[in-house]
Amino acid sequence: MISRLRGRPVGRSADGLVLDVNGVGYLVAATPSVLRQAGSGEELVVETYLHVREDTLQLYGFADAEERELFTHLLTVNGIGPKVALAVVSGSRAADLRRAIVLGDHARFTAIPGIGKKTAERIVLELKEKLGVAPGVESAEPSSAGQLVARDALVELGYTAVEAEQALAPIDPELPAEERIRMALRAA
Repeated sequence: MISRLRGRPVGRSADGLVLDVNGVGYLVAATPSVLRQAGSGEELVVETYLHVREDTLQLYGFADAEERELFTHLLTVNGIGPKVALAVVSGSRAADLRRAIVLGDHARFTAIPGIGKKTAERIVLELKEKLGVAPGVESAEPSSAGQLVARDALVELGYTAVEAEQALAPIDPELPAEERIRMALRAA
């Protein structure tokens, strides 16, 4: 298996990034974080996963081992293929996605194109025990639960999940959910 590549980005296509490694060009479907690093044109290290099907071999590239690990866990979920798993990992930092899984935050996943409610529920259900407790998450602590309540309320009012999180970010997480919602709406 090809687990890591170090080389110079030499091109992009609709299918991904071409990474020149000692004269061999590898086509890598990469996360946005890898594509940003490749923008400099300098040599870079890409953590990879080789997906093997009977009709094709496809390399997927990640900025770090944590992104790749989450990607491989997502592939174990029924109904999730590599393209959808890449979209999930591309949407947020791996630590944020792990936290969402541990806290049972389905809305984080339904905001990703290609993922409906049932698939989001399956991701949380099937990965919650595999991933264990995310760093910095002992349990669904009250402030985290309140954050989810406030975010979900803003989503019901027409915000996207990402917009709601951005609106709530500067607000003290220790405040009651109702107060955080009011403050977010006033700031809008």
